[in-house]
Amino acid sequence: MADIDPELKRPLRVLVAAPRGFCAGVDRAIRIVELALEKWGAPVYVRHEIVHNRFVVENLRAKGAVFVEELDEVPEDVPVIFSAHGVPKSVPRAAEARRMVYVDATCPLVSKVHRQAERLIAQGRHIIFVGHAGHPEVIGTFGQVPEGAMTLVETIEDAETVAVDDPSRLAFLTQTTLSVDDTRAIVETLGRRFPAIQSPRGEDICYATSNRQDAVKVIADACDVVFVIGAPNSSNSLRLREVAERCGARAYLVQRAADLDWAWLAGADTVGITAGASAPEVLVQELVEALGERRRLSVEQVSTAVEDVAFKLPRVLTE
Repeated sequence: MADIDPELKRPLRVLVAAPRGFCAGVDRAIRIVELALEKWGAPVYVRHEIVHNRFVVENLRAKGAVFVEELDEVPEDVPVIFSAHGVPKSVPRAAEARRMVYVDATCPLVSKVHRQAERLIAQGRHIIFVGHAGHPEVIGTFGQVPEGAMTLVETIEDAETVAVDDPSRLAFLTQTTLSVDDTRAIVETLGRRFPAIQSPRGEDICYATSNRQDAVKVIADACDVVFVIGAPNSSNSLRLREVAERCGARAYLVQRAADLDWAWLAGADTVGITAGASAPEVLVQELVEALGERRRLSVEQVSTAVEDVAFKLPRVLTE
């Protein structure tokens, strides 16, 4: 250890945000894959990553899950699971046409948005959907309604310029994993431009996304650096990093402790750690241990909410 920079030996305060990591929808989706493997044996196919986390996907792959991008990659005689992000209606229809055994692991909070979209279209409304182009959840939600029935808005600038045919028959919905603050600003812009726009029944941004962002705001104010454990394609993890940066901390997204660049800790006395909703707790502990190998730590958990949400599993896997 003689070549270690003396600064790295300084004491380091670590604030670990709570809530963090797995949400109820992710817990449910992972359990669905595990139960399907127990019920039917390997291989069980999964369309897209079940959740956006490489560690989780690799663990399930080791147990016999096979991940594919499209349904036509799945053989005829094996079960298939749809990811937690949701799928267009065309996907289960195609599975039924092939008489495939399938299990839908869509998060119930995403499914709620799908049902809201159907109801709004049935009422003759056009939907402005606030979300990120290309995200699986957005693709799945657009796939619940006829083409042209929904318009995507990603930014305040989009909200300022979006054109609609009939402002009196307008509604909005949102992706569940957005920045709470950014979405509020977009929704306020839409409300100013279209006073008659109908809002969702309840908040579309899920409880876990909101809770994790609130917790990061609390720790980031006291931190020099914040590490967000999550995948680069995880929307909620990316939003956590943005929230920390806006609070004035240097913020980095890391998938595992091995991604840590020790230069990021230069001048840092207090570090914050959180994890996106698809990141398991073992990766949080791994990062804390890595920090402890170089610095003398004092670790504190900062809790801003208690989560006790649980979702039912599909009956086909529990009977």
